[in-house]
Formats: sequence, structure tokens, C-alpha cells
Amino acid sequence: MRNYGIHIWGNRDFIIEEGLVKVNYSSKPSLYEIIKKVRDTGIRGPVLLRFPHLIKKQIDALYSEFNRAIKSFEYNGSFNAAFPLKVNQFPNFIENLIPIAKEYNYGLEAGSKAELIIAMAYNNNKAPITVNGFKDRSMIKLGFVSAKMGHPTTLTIEGLGELENIIEVAKEFGEVTPNIGLRIRLHSSGIGIWAKSGGINSKFGLTSTELLEAVEMLKKHDLLEKFTMIHFHIGSQIGEINPVKKALREAGNIYAELKKMGANNLNTLNLGGGLAVEYSQHENVHHRNYTLTEFANDVVFLLKEIAQQKGVEEPNIFTESGRFIAASHAVLVTPVLELFSQEYTEKGLKLKEKNPPLVEELYDLYKSINPTNAIEYFHDSLDHMESLLTLFDLGYIDLQDRSNTEILVHLIIKKAIELTKDKDRAELKRIQDRVQERYLLNFSLFQSLPDFWGLGQRFPVMPLNKLDQTPTRSASLWDITCDSDGEIDFNVDYPLFLHDVDLRNEEYFLAFFLVGAYQEILGMKHNLFTHPTEVTVCFEENEYKLKNMVESQSILDILYDLDYDINDLQSRLKSLIAESDLIAAESKDRIIETLNLLLHENNYLKISSKKEIDG
Repeated sequence: MRNYGIHIWGNRDFIIEEGLVKVNYSSKPSLYEIIKKVRDTGIRGPVLLRFPHLIKKQIDALYSEFNRAIKSFEYNGSFNAAFPLKVNQFPNFIENLIPIAKEYNYGLEAGSKAELIIAMAYNNNKAPITVNGFKDRSMIKLGFVSAKMGHPTTLTIEGLGELENIIEVAKEFGEVTPNIGLRIRLHSSGIGIWAKSGGINSKFGLTSTELLEAVEMLKKHDLLEKFTMIHFHIGSQIGEINPVKKALREAGNIYAELKKMGANNLNTLNLGGGLAVEYSQHENVHHRNYTLTEFANDVVFLLKEIAQQKGVEEPNIFTESGRFIAASHAVLVTPVLELFSQEYTEKGLKLKEKNPPLVEELYDLYKSINPTNAIEYFHDSLDHMESLLTLFDLGYIDLQDRSNTEILVHLIIKKAIELTKDKDRAELKRIQDRVQERYLLNFSLFQSLPDFWGLGQRFPVMPLNKLDQTPTRSASLWDITCDSDGEIDFNVDYPLFLHDVDLRNEEYFLAFFLVGAYQEILGMKHNLFTHPTEVTVCFEENEYKLKNMVESQSILDILYDLDYDINDLQSRLKSLIAESDLIAAESKDRIIETLNLLLHENNYLKISSKKEIDG
């Protein structure tokens, strides 16, 4: 697994050369080089790297494929899209997105008042804004303000009550009214975790009966000319193409029926999101069974076919695929702090003059293990360990014997793995499932990979270097939170092998890829670990520059966000130190000064390797 499935998920965004994972763009710097440059500024802990060129790559691909399909099938409608802000609202993403979007008139989608304010402030002139989700009068008024500002704004109706509010607000605002979209509740649904976003029992959308009633309401209040779009969404991360095709047939026929009912200005079919990303790094598992080319071809072909059959004009095609646009642009890099088996060394052995017979046998196994007997001795060592731990529980051996047992078994395991690394991978995997190395990472899984904790979504992960060396240790990844759920366990179906490194003498970093969609905004402050330090990597004239570095929040900032009175908190600490009888009077000022410095550091662990300290 030296390439960590990069040919499956990587989309040629990253490549492996000279044992390093490199950005496949411009000067092709390695991620190891980039992260070392970040750490040279004094930053420790996890770092989120943003690559704006990958945002552009995805937008280019989306428009290129749909425009190609439109030309190929001689389709009479046009294509446009909007980025759904719920996927990533962070400023350093949005501020990179907007200039890239300008070329295509790519817009923004908002699902709340705050998101709509972002869209109104940052969206490109004349680029579309779509407003989805449940709305009160205030949000509807914001939509009217957006339209008055010149943004082509569409308010998508989720229920008849919203339409009633739009009718009332239109009377108040007068001449400028946003366009109106109707979200349709399809019988069709997606598949997988997010399948409930579609289907007859989905949270959003109007039933057929409500659609008919909505059209009548629009006619009655002279707003039918503002009805320009129908919208559906059958779920995020749609891994198979068949549900998309089924939904398109249903939505296409609804579009045609509404046109025949007199909705003359209805000209756009909004497919919502769902365009899937391939997260798998294993040949036996795939999260998407179609390409972007196939997706675009199917959408254009099916809508053209339905329009021709029904005798109506072909609708403009609109999408709101955020995961596809944002996921690849962000990479989370985290230092490995510890390998928990590294305490098991020969130096730690304290053998007695007379040891329990099973301990002596373990020592003999360790000294005589070779490529021929490695698997057999591995199994024997595990059996011996079980017997010796039982003897310890019964009081027949002491703690030193138990320590010697643990050390010898781990030494045998390491030797067995080293001696069998060139043998059949299935056999090695079977061994490794029994004994995993635990890698402690300087990050919070709850903050940076919440979809793994909440949904079991696995992200591609690999080391930054040593990729020309065979990884031999089956890896379980532990974060630094005080929670047993903060672990990505070793799974024989999705095995992760890493290198056996001596962290006293070298640094070892892991990178998680495709984390640019949803993870940042869904991240939770478990143990008060907040958003990691972020850096934007920009390429200019065949070189890269690090821009917009935002360090993870300081401890004081974190507590302020929780509504603590920071002045009161610092005053309390200072008073308690001043009043303490356990601190010498001459040391109190120094301790207060030290505490003040620590309060201004971030919450992640600030640990350097011995090599880095000596350097």
C-alpha cells in the first residue's frame, strides 16, 4: 500500500515522487516541504492546507463537461450552478472561490439568514443567488433586498406558508420581486446515508397537490411570471447514477406539466447537489460508480428527451453540488506524537536469574525467530502471552514478569512483521489485525473529521514521506481528546499500514485528504479543541507562497467564545496564585507571567521531535 490508493481518490491532484507526496501543479512542491515551512514559523499542532487551484479545477471540470454535453446533444438550454454555502462558509474558502467563480457567473446558495448575508456581500455581480431551506418573513425580506441590490435571486419555496409570506412581502416591497422557485417532493430518492433527503417522506418540498395549489396562488396574485425554477434534491453523495436518472425522469415530467399549465416563465430545472466524490483508497470499495462525463451526458440527454416528448422547451440546467467543488481543496496535516509500542525495547527487559518457564520460552522464540518460522513463532508468542497474563491474574508471576512478557511479545511481533513483509499481503494483514500499532496524532477527530465520528465516513490518509519504503505496521489512529471515540481503528476491510518510525530522531506526519466539504463547519469543540491553523497555498510564476495564515484560537479566545468573562477569569487566577502558600513569594510574578503566555497559546499540544530541537 505504498501509494495509499492515490490513483483511486487523487484525481491527479497529488502524485508520489521520490518517496514524497507532491502537489501535481506548477513547481510540484511536496506536502512535507510545505508543512516544514509552516512549522518554521513556530506553528505546532494540526494544519489545514488550502489549495485554491483545486477549487478552480473542479469548477472548470463541471462547466466544461455540461457545456460539452449541451453541444454534443444539441441541447437548447444553458447550464449554470451555485455553490451551497452550508458546505464551507469559512472566509478563506469563500474569498478564494469568488474570483474563480467570476469567469462562469457561478453563484452562491444560502440556507439561512447568515448565509444569505454572506452571499449578498460576496457574490459576483449578476451571478445567481438561490435561497433554500425554511424561511420566516425576515429571511424573505432579505431575499427581496438581495434582488434590489441587483443579484439574480431565487427564493425556493419549501411550503405554502412561505409562499403566503412572499405574497405579503411583495406588497410591501413593490416593484422589485425575486424570482420564485418551487421545491418538488419526488417519489424518487437517493441511496446511502443521505437517502432520506429524497422520497415521498423527505423533509423538504411540495407534494403534487401543493404544487397545483402554489401555481394557483401565484396566478391569483399576479406572480406567476416570477415562477422560473423547480428544484429537487435526492441526497448528498449519490454514489450510483440510476437514482439520478430516475429522479430526472420524474422531475422532467413535472416541469413539462407545469409549463403546460401556463407557467410560461418557468425555464430552469435545479438538480440540487449530490454529485459524488470518491473517498475510497482501496480497490475493493468504491463510493461512486459514474464519472462526471456520464453524469452530464445523462442529465442533458434525459431532459432533452422528455422535453421533446412533451412538446415543451428544454429547461436550463442548474446544479448546487458543493462537495464536488470543495472537498479536494483542503488537506489536513497532523504530526504523529507517539507510537505506543516504542517503549517495548530490549533495553527495557529486566530478566531475572530464574524466570518463569513461559518467559524463558518467549526469550528463546525471540532469539531464534527467522523467515521460515516467523508466523509460527508469532502465534506461539500470543498463546504464551495469554497464559502468562492468566498466571499474573492468579498471582503466580509478578509485575516484572508481566513487563518482560509484554516486551518480548512486542519484540517478536516486530521481528515477525519485518521478516514477512515481502510475503503475501493477505497473510501479513491477517497477522496485523491481531496486533496493531497505535499512532497518537496531534489533532481532534471530532473537530477535524466529524463525519468519521458521526457517519463512519473514512477519508484518504497517508504519510507525507517514506513512500518509497514498505509500511509494515497496522495502524490505529488516536486523537488527543479525552474520549475513546477519538480513534480511527484498524479495519481489515480498509487496512491502513504505516511506518515503524523512531520519533525521538525524526518527524512523521499524516495527511487526510478531501476534507474541504462539511468537515470544518461541522467540527465540534470537544475538549475545547478548535479549528486547526489554516494556510492557503497559492502558486505564482512557478513557485508557491503561503498566504492567509490563521493560527488556531488561543485558549483565551476559546473561553471568550464560551461567554466567559476573560478579565474576571484572569483576575481570579492571578489572585489565587498571589494567595497560595505553596508558591514562594519571589516566584509568584514569574508564574503569573508564564501563565499569561500559556493562555495566549492554542489548545493543541506543542511538541517537537528531538531532531527538530537539536537542529
